[in-house]
Amino acid sequence: MNLNSLQYLIDEMKVGDTWRIFKILAEFVDGFETLSKAGPCVSVFGSARVREGDYNYELARKVGRLFADEGIAVMTGGGPGIMEAANRGAYEKEGRSVGVNIELPFEQKPNPYTNISVSLNYFFVRKVMLVKYSKAFVIMPGGFGTMDEMFEALTLIQTRKIKPFPVILVGSDYWKGLRDWIEGRMLDEGFITEQDVDLVPVVDDPFEVVDIVRRFLDQNS
Repeated sequence: MNLNSLQYLIDEMKVGDTWRIFKILAEFVDGFETLSKAGPCVSVFGSARVREGDYNYELARKVGRLFADEGIAVMTGGGPGIMEAANRGAYEKEGRSVGVNIELPFEQKPNPYTNISVSLNYFFVRKVMLVKYSKAFVIMPGGFGTMDEMFEALTLIQTRKIKPFPVILVGSDYWKGLRDWIEGRMLDEGFITEQDVDLVPVVDDPFEVVDIVRRFLDQNS
């Protein structure tokens, strides 16, 4: 293979690409400075496509209220749907409601129920912020983005890149198929261990969600 065209790729970097590095650094600095004021957070994930009145919207809203009652900040991706509902629940209880919004050409607009917020361009910067400032992940029904955040956290915990924290799936009916597949294929074929399966509890009761997080915080304070 002729490597001449590959080994000098760095020389082909455009000026715009090099300046983008400074934009990324600026986003990290802005995120760190803003979110360091939020205190202990629980991040809530779920579909951006549900609306007020939907069962999962109202469940997320209740979860947000319960965390606010416990003095625990609620952090989300800052957009609509489940994110809005969790922020709204905390906001209505005058708790800390944090939004880490991502700028997208469609779907994602900041919801009005945050009192601490930062807006970012890069998904990987947002992922760092959500993991760095979270004491737990609450995963409600959602799509690819929700799965992405969940497995990102589980991978970091499994590989010991971050300290373990609760990753709680809410809604046994929704998550049953995934949970069965994890146990029936991943575990059975030796790709994960029993301890890895234990990283993903599935619950339905919002009070149980808060109780899991509360106990974790008490044990790690």
